Amino acid sequence: MTKVFVTGATGYIGGDALYAIVQKHPEYDITALVRNSDKGATVAAEYAKIKLVYGDLDSADLITKESEKADVVCHFANADHTVAANAIVAGLAARTADRPGFFIHTSGTGILLFTDIRTKTFGEASEKVYDDLEHVSEVTSLPDDAPHRHVDKIVLAAGTDHSDRIKTAIVCPPTIYGNGRGPGNKISHQLPALCKSTIEHGTGIQVGAGKTYWGNVHVHDLSTLYLKLVEEAAHGGSTAEWEGKPALWGAEGYYFCENGEHVWGDISKKVAKEAKKQGLIETDEVKSLSPEEADKCTPFGKALWGANSRARAKRAREVLRWKPEGHSIEDDIAHALKQQAKLTEAIPPHAKVATGDM
Repeated sequence: MTKVFVTGATGYIGGDALYAIVQKHPEYDITALVRNSDKGATVAAEYAKIKLVYGDLDSADLITKESEKADVVCHFANADHTVAANAIVAGLAARTADRPGFFIHTSGTGILLFTDIRTKTFGEASEKVYDDLEHVSEVTSLPDDAPHRHVDKIVLAAGTDHSDRIKTAIVCPPTIYGNGRGPGNKISHQLPALCKSTIEHGTGIQVGAGKTYWGNVHVHDLSTLYLKLVEEAAHGGSTAEWEGKPALWGAEGYYFCENGEHVWGDISKKVAKEAKKQGLIETDEVKSLSPEEADKCTPFGKALWGANSRARAKRAREVLRWKPEGHSIEDDIAHALKQQAKLTEAIPPHAKVATGDM
């Protein structure tokens, strides 16, 4: 029986990926790290068979112990937490070469923002596009000041220094959208935050000229990629081999995950138009914000909306036959606005209308 240890079970990414794994493989022996009894109760109510251990990402001894016992570790919780990453590596390194462990780590294409952050160029387009197949070495050797890079290096080193005992894969998602199916958080960040700020400002917003590019992926398609990697690990590393097959794990086991890309200024225009249509704002005008103003809307907003993150998910399509099927980010705008309107009480909640409170 395949033993799986997961972090981030109640998070947006981890919760949805866990749902996909449990639905497809109820026979897996899954243990989830949760912070407290409230989080544990949420997971237990959804998945009775999942075992729970209590701790946080600084619980190094616990994470090491559970990682050593697991055939597969899925780290969904935090792309920047060095203690947790090192603890997972320590646990998997204690295994033997005849029963290696698989480490599937979640990074993020925020790692590609470093050039715009360095030059403080926000709102302008970039022609630079990375890929994870022909030019994967460029991605696995990004500069140390790139976001998430310090933990990426820990994972990559584990896959080379302990290649007989630890098989690593890094999943690097871009802008994620769509409703999650997990037991906790079901909402992403970038698009919902843009919708919320649009409602609050009364106009559309963009950073600078709004010309920056990001890739995007529906959360269900992202979870399908995690599921495929877990299934490969459960089969010992690969379910199919062919001559010249690109690497699944290790030094080249790096996976972008996208279903196209968008320009943030175009998304801002569509959000403003839809917000006006829903009666949430009075004008579909789009206002240009400075980097400082964008940061006041949401933490690091100047980069999340105003820097470029362009990548192509070639490895997953080639090696895992991964094929995204979710609706587009543009098709998610109307729903995302309705969610944020309810959360900000920009429209009367049904319960208050029904009771005459509004």
